[in-house]
Amino acid sequence: MQNKLFVSSSPHIRSSETVQSVMRDVTLALLPATIFGIVTFGTRALILVFLAVLTAVGTEAFVQVVMRKQKATIKDLSAVVTGLLLAMNIPVTAPFWLVIIGSIFAIAIVKHAFGGLGHNFMNPALAARAMLMASWPVEMTSWVAPGADAVATTTPLGIIAEGLPLSELPSLLQLFIGNVGGCIGETSAGLIILGGLYLLFRKVINWRIPVVYIGTVFVFAFMFQGFDSYMAMFHLLSGGLMLGAFFMATDYASSPVSAKGQLIYAFGCGLLTILIRQFGALPEGVSYSILLMNVATPIIEKYTAPRVFGGAKA
Repeated sequence: MQNKLFVSSSPHIRSSETVQSVMRDVTLALLPATIFGIVTFGTRALILVFLAVLTAVGTEAFVQVVMRKQKATIKDLSAVVTGLLLAMNIPVTAPFWLVIIGSIFAIAIVKHAFGGLGHNFMNPALAARAMLMASWPVEMTSWVAPGADAVATTTPLGIIAEGLPLSELPSLLQLFIGNVGGCIGETSAGLIILGGLYLLFRKVINWRIPVVYIGTVFVFAFMFQGFDSYMAMFHLLSGGLMLGAFFMATDYASSPVSAKGQLIYAFGCGLLTILIRQFGALPEGVSYSILLMNVATPIIEKYTAPRVFGGAKA
C-alpha cells in the first residue's frame, strides 16, 4: 500500500494532454489556412513561413541551451506555433530579414525574457507583429492581390480606411473563401473557422473567448454601421478577426483562467477591435486589442477569481 500512495500538492486533476499534444493540434488547425496562403501568394509565402518557423525554433534552442544551459524543449512545438502565427500575420511582400527579426523578438524577448512558456504576459507572435508594425510600417503594409502577378492592392478594411468607394468592397463570399489581399494566413475566414472548430472539437479551447469576441464585434459593427447587416458581417470576415479570436486571444498564458474572466476579456477584445476600426487611425484593430487585454488579464483575474468556501472565520 505504501508504494501505491503518492503525496503531492494540488491540483490533483490528471489529464493525458501535454504541451506537445496541444501545440500539435494548434499546428494542425493552422495548416489549412497556411497552405491556402502559400497556394494563393506563391513560393515567397512558403519561404517566409519556413524562415519564421526555423528562426523561432532556432532562437528557442539557442536561449535554452547556450544562454541558460538548459535542456531544449523545442519538441513541445510551442516555438513552431509562434513562428507559424507570425508568418500568417505578415504580408507576402515582407523582406526575409523582417520575419527573422520578428521571430527572434517573439521568442527571445516576449517569451523567454519573462520566464519562458507559460510565463509570457502577451501573445509572442502578436507582440512581434506589433513591434514590426511600429518599426517598419511600410514593409508591413505592402499588400498584393492573390495570384502570380502580385499586383499591388489594399486590404478590404483598407478600402474603408482610405475612403475609397464602397463599391470596391469584396463580397462576403470572397472574404469567406479568401480571394482578397491581406496577410499570408488571414485572408480565408472559412479555413480559419474550420481550424477553430477543430480546436473546439479537440477541447484545446473553449467557446467563451472566440464566441464572445466575434459576437461583440458583430453587435457593435451592426450599431456603428447604421444597422447594416452586410457591414457587420464584413467586419467579421475581414482582417485578422477570426485568426485572432480562435488562435491568439485564446493563448493559455496571456488570457484569464476563470469563466467570468474569459467573458470579460473577450468582450474587451471585441469592443476595442471595433473602436479602433471605427474611430482609430488604423484599419485593423485585432492585434492591439488583444495585446491590451493581455495586459489587463492580471487585474481581470484578481476580481473574477472564484470565491473560496469553507475554512475558519477571521
